[in-house]
Amino acid sequence: MKENLNTDYSAGTFTSEIEFELHEWQAENKVERLWKGDPTLWTNSDENKWTGWLALPQEKSEISRIKTLATEISAEKTTDIVLLGMGGSSLCPAMFSEIFKSVDNFPRLHILDSTDPDEILYIQNQINLKNTFFIVSSKSGTTLEPTIFKDYFYNQLQKIMPKEEIGSRFIAITDPGTPLETLAIKENFKAIFHGVPSVGGRYSALSNFGMVPLGLMGIDVETFLNNAKTMYEACLPTTPAKNNPGIVLGAVLGIAEKNGKDKLTLVVSKKIKSLGAWLEQLIAESTGKQDRGLIPIDQEPCGIPRVYGNDRIFAYIRLDNEPDQEQDRAIDALEQAGFMVVRLHVRDQMHLAAELFRWEIAIAVAGSIIGINPFNQPDVEESKILALEITSQYDKTKTYVAPEPFFSTDGISLFADDKSLQSIHVELNEPPSLEKYFHAFINLAEKNYYVDFSAFLAMFDKNILPLQKCRVLVRDATLLATCLGFGPRFLHSTGQDYKGGPNKGLFFQITSEHKNDIPVPDHHYTFGFVINAQAEADFSVLAKRDRRILRIHLHDDVEKGLNDIVRIFSNVL
Repeated sequence: MKENLNTDYSAGTFTSEIEFELHEWQAENKVERLWKGDPTLWTNSDENKWTGWLALPQEKSEISRIKTLATEISAEKTTDIVLLGMGGSSLCPAMFSEIFKSVDNFPRLHILDSTDPDEILYIQNQINLKNTFFIVSSKSGTTLEPTIFKDYFYNQLQKIMPKEEIGSRFIAITDPGTPLETLAIKENFKAIFHGVPSVGGRYSALSNFGMVPLGLMGIDVETFLNNAKTMYEACLPTTPAKNNPGIVLGAVLGIAEKNGKDKLTLVVSKKIKSLGAWLEQLIAESTGKQDRGLIPIDQEPCGIPRVYGNDRIFAYIRLDNEPDQEQDRAIDALEQAGFMVVRLHVRDQMHLAAELFRWEIAIAVAGSIIGINPFNQPDVEESKILALEITSQYDKTKTYVAPEPFFSTDGISLFADDKSLQSIHVELNEPPSLEKYFHAFINLAEKNYYVDFSAFLAMFDKNILPLQKCRVLVRDATLLATCLGFGPRFLHSTGQDYKGGPNKGLFFQITSEHKNDIPVPDHHYTFGFVINAQAEADFSVLAKRDRRILRIHLHDDVEKGLNDIVRIFSNVL
């Protein structure tokens, strides 16, 4: 099958504007400036310090080490590898784990990037500790989640093996000189792989953060990177901007955002659908700044054209060796209805590497057109700092003053910041009820808003499916785009966009009690407390950014509570 690297698009009245933008990129030598990391292409701040990702498709120096380690681990009868990470260090391996599943004679790769105690216990029950390796993955080497995950499993291993042998069950991926590297040396980790200091987390897929887990699960890293190099060569400055797949995609996205089509709806072939979660972070964390940016819409079920607003642009990423005719027909219908549609082709799963690089180029280009720095994440940092303050304070004092709900009934409590609550009460019809509060909150939406469901719950199907139903109910009744993210994962991803991007969101935050809570070793708090602190930090920063937020807290039966939410939305809408 011949590889198709083209970025095909239909843009209607915006076609001439896109063509003019591509002409400008050619005439003003912007493609070459991008490849040189020229900060004046963006905001002329520190962008030149963060363009090391451009060289990654050519980087082959670690391949032999990865292959050797994979062979050693496999020979030790290892059944499982658990990657302990968050955000940029976990989303790419999570994508690989979902897409490639398991390879004969190699261990299965699991991802832990949730502080929900049920999810931690689920992972623990899936593996045999004696036959498992753990990858601690953190660029900074100080990220809260992988640090406490490592402490937890280190503590579990102490129960079944001599302490001096435990370090040999761990691998570290981190930048040079971090506290994690120091710890890994001290505890005799089996291996340490370095990140590239000039590559941010969301651009690190083709670095050791992505390639080490991929190689250890038995995939040929060299072939994978060679496929990325094909796209790399097609995106070089020697290719005219109008034919350059990364530059064209970036121009389409940038022009779409400038014209109010800022809900980038991802339609991805089912066999590679987890690519969407990786793209969410790249798009949202890169572009959501200064009340501008693209809002990625992932895993929203396809609908007919009339259920979409005019703020949409659709990106169809099609796996050509296993196409989905239903998706093909849905995209054809949207294009015929006049929506902006981009069509991208992936030859097979091993050619995903090319797609990763295309999108990295494109989002850097879109950031230039939008006028923001695509390589920083100021609002993500603020919520991380606040969550750390809450947990640290509890560690010192063993006290925490929980917020009070403004309404409680039937195992559900509602919380809102003062401004959101005031707006809700303006819309409310007495007497109050869950249905009336939900309805009043939805009524705060204006044209071209979006509705987000932020669930600080375990990312299990039984929790995902009811919230997917809510998305469809909201979209079909209001024409608003919908998002679904699970905390704390989304905090390191779309959380930047929700706080720093366009102020057009309605946020339903969903939290719960934790019946099966587990302690964090050497701390006074539990994992349940950590995820609650992360939810509280997210709530506080959203409110500080003048976002509209309603927390739905489920007391006892989470499954019943989620089904109640679906019923309420069905009644309200």
